[in-house]
Amino acid sequence: MSRIAVIGAGSWGTALAISLARRGGHQLTLWAHSPDHAEEIASSGFNLRYLPNFALSSDIRVTNSLADAIEDVEIILCVTPSQALRATLQHILPYLRPDQILLSASKGVEENTYLRMSEIMAELSSPLAGNNRPNPIGTLGGPSFAQEVAHGLPTAITIATFDPAVGERLQQDFSSESLRVYRNDDVIGTELGGALKNVIALAAGVCTGLELGNNAAAALITRGIVEMTRLAVACGGHSETMSGLSGIGDLVLTCTGGLSRNRAVGIELGKGKKLPEILAALNGKVAEGVRTTTAALGLAARHGVEMPITEQMAAILHENKAPQEAIRDLMTRPGRTE
Repeated sequence: MSRIAVIGAGSWGTALAISLARRGGHQLTLWAHSPDHAEEIASSGFNLRYLPNFALSSDIRVTNSLADAIEDVEIILCVTPSQALRATLQHILPYLRPDQILLSASKGVEENTYLRMSEIMAELSSPLAGNNRPNPIGTLGGPSFAQEVAHGLPTAITIATFDPAVGERLQQDFSSESLRVYRNDDVIGTELGGALKNVIALAAGVCTGLELGNNAAAALITRGIVEMTRLAVACGGHSETMSGLSGIGDLVLTCTGGLSRNRAVGIELGKGKKLPEILAALNGKVAEGVRTTTAALGLAARHGVEMPITEQMAAILHENKAPQEAIRDLMTRPGRTE
């Protein structure tokens, strides 16, 4: 049995808490950012804002206090929006112990710094140890819609960590009859796969919104994994990871699944709607790919990596470029070998 704090009561954090409770054998705490939201979940037994229709087990304790949430826990599962992770960890630091495992389930790259989530965790937790060694750190990736995980439908994910013992422990803690957990040591590739697939999913949605057909979708997904792999390898990740759950697996799901938030945003962009209007309609939910797009381009520039799909997606999102023009520019790029 492990004592686990789930930091973030959005749809994904809530789904993971439900999955862990269904597995049994853990002491679980779910932290919500808003006091009203925490009270609403605790009193109703449902996360009506982000994951309605799924009852939370009475074994899940809900709180709005970070100090309360992480007290005496062994695993801190961070499921905040990626751009909020740093601020959340800064509030946790006064209460954080060096032995507590930090596990990220947030899929993004920090704007301005271009840091991955594990890098933010390592940067902030290092001063806690006398030898500048950060807390044990891992990242969770793979194709996993929150609603399906909450429902208990069969799902396979991967947990990456540099420490084999930590990886084995997390694999055991999260595995259940409905959640199959693999592990690897490629934290870089696992994180970048989870972050970059959201950008490609936006572009896939644009193709759907423009009604460009199945050929275009297949081409986009295929060339998208090439872009993802190119950047991941340049950053130190493994190309094999991009062929696994946190690469092609997560990419296919997010580019084709009807529950994909990033794909849905792309569809509306393809139909001609403007980004502020689309984001307002999400009612507080986050499409990580919107902000990851610019961060990915910054990271690519730092490593001298070409990412044409990401470049065109950034132009649509932030430069008001017409989606039709972006597709035309992709199709008319100079010919090259595959």
